[in-house]
Amino acid sequence: MAWRGLHISNPARLTHRRRQIVVAPDDGDEELTFPVEDVAWIILDTPQVSLSGSLLSALAENGVAMIVPDAKHHPAGVLISFHQHHAQSAIAHAQIGMTAPLQKRLWQRIVKAKIENQAAVLRAIGNDHAQALSAMASRVGSGDPGNLEAQAARAYWPRLFEDFRRHDETRENGLLNYGYAVVRAAIARACAASGLLPAFGIHHKSRTNPFNLVDDLIEPFRPSVDRLAQKRANETAGTQLDVDDRRHMAGILGESVSIGEERLTILAATEAVAAGLVRAIEGRDAGLLSTPALPLARRA
Repeated sequence: MAWRGLHISNPARLTHRRRQIVVAPDDGDEELTFPVEDVAWIILDTPQVSLSGSLLSALAENGVAMIVPDAKHHPAGVLISFHQHHAQSAIAHAQIGMTAPLQKRLWQRIVKAKIENQAAVLRAIGNDHAQALSAMASRVGSGDPGNLEAQAARAYWPRLFEDFRRHDETRENGLLNYGYAVVRAAIARACAASGLLPAFGIHHKSRTNPFNLVDDLIEPFRPSVDRLAQKRANETAGTQLDVDDRRHMAGILGESVSIGEERLTILAATEAVAAGLVRAIEGRDAGLLSTPALPLARRA
């Protein structure tokens, strides 16, 4: 099972040789090699990188998610594999054929897990509002008709960051967006490996979004990113996102969550969640969907 990631922040040439990813720095430093089967994701955090066609083929064949940046170093795109699962056609047809009641129950489960994890974040930083969020999670109905997800967000963000506005161009938002993009890529990779079609969501239905399903499944993972970003912002000074911040947030996939009684890295948890969704779709039972829990999060 792939378990590591590569964060490339200096100019380099990446090639493929004997089942190894070869990183040759432009400054003449020694080449580094990594077995392809050990690597789950690569972040190209610089535009000064060249890649061979052979490497791109090997990454696609092995399900390695590669994230590419824009001019501001924000993740802008991802290379993922398709047609990896032996039963992809059957799974895709079952996914597209999900009934509305099943989709609503799945969304209920996702929203409850997200709010519980937000409560765990507040509990970890000693904020007394954690209990109120947990109570809110218990009231989420099928399809979240009361939009408790939005109500929880209004209570959560001001208590996590002082004077915070989610869409301002601040370092805090930069940390959050970078971490979300990394987790989003991991979930897209997991969906493709499980035979799911990322464009067909449970709750998100945009015709212009090729990752509607990914944007559904990421919700309970977001508080893990929030916690890492809040800790980074509190422990280090700065007003702009720098390379050390980006490298730190790229480590989100190595952070721990729980699924049931099992402790997993977030990278492994994305795979467990995608596999659980397949079981839920095939069994027509939302209870089969696994959701990640942060430490101290009470399970539904």
